[in-house]
Amino acid sequence: MVEKVSYDEFSMFHENASEYGIAYAGPPVVSREFISVDGTRKLSALKWGTGSPRIVFLHGGAQNAHTWDTVALALDMPLLCIDLPGHGHSDSAAGFSADALPMQQNAADIATVIRALAPDALAVVGMSLGGLTTLALTRDHGDLVRKMVLVDITPGVNQEKTKQITDFVNGPATFPSFEELLKRTIEFNPTRTVESLRRGILHNALQEEDGSWVWRYRRADAPPLPEMKAAVEDGDKRPSTAPLWDVVSGFGKPIMFVRGMRKQSVVTDEDEAELVKRAPHARVEHVLEAGHSVQGDTPLELAALIRDFIA
Repeated sequence: MVEKVSYDEFSMFHENASEYGIAYAGPPVVSREFISVDGTRKLSALKWGTGSPRIVFLHGGAQNAHTWDTVALALDMPLLCIDLPGHGHSDSAAGFSADALPMQQNAADIATVIRALAPDALAVVGMSLGGLTTLALTRDHGDLVRKMVLVDITPGVNQEKTKQITDFVNGPATFPSFEELLKRTIEFNPTRTVESLRRGILHNALQEEDGSWVWRYRRADAPPLPEMKAAVEDGDKRPSTAPLWDVVSGFGKPIMFVRGMRKQSVVTDEDEAELVKRAPHARVEHVLEAGHSVQGDTPLELAALIRDFIA
């Protein structure tokens, strides 16, 4: 008989708070929301607090809305953390095509969710694929982006820069046990605590009827992975992310760029220089102890930067 691993997505916030020394007076108000985007598909999001969300968060490829849990606890304000199409609890994008970049396909769906749940948000925070999606959202639905935070991503991303990440994402499709999945995740994230990685897996994976495990983003209805492979500008015939540089150039509102400075970052000095050249008014922050996933490596520092930025 297969032993099912217990999972309640709202039961572990106290662990996040304890690990990072965040005051915890009891379970926060968090709800799982679903919004119909075209009559046949639904996108999902975590709505934090009871008021109108002040910030919208978009996670990276192969992640989900729970990647922001510790940041959300630290900020302690109404927020909206959206599962991108094909991730978490969200259905995949309609008519997925390898000839189009996922952030372009995502933008319309994300706009529908924001208009329904966070129309007055002060800022959109996007990490990795979520950051590129934020740029596409700004281009196509600029009224929804009043301030922008890009977390360890620029339109200069390419396959070479993301190889370490995509190699991990494109690993085994299934794992015989939770322990095997946890072992591989620990090997990829040696600086994280086992407890935090365990929480992350529970939020980002599904246990099958036979006891094996599969990533949520590898389920049957998800698009081909990795999304970031589309961000190639060499012999690949797929479009590149380079046109999104024009969005950076044309964004005259407040923008903050947060770069992880460890080797796992996908941003180079040249990428940062290009961003500053195109947006001289941008606030640039270096997080020394973070790699690509700043929200996972140094959530309190990221939360403090965001709080100050939207003040």
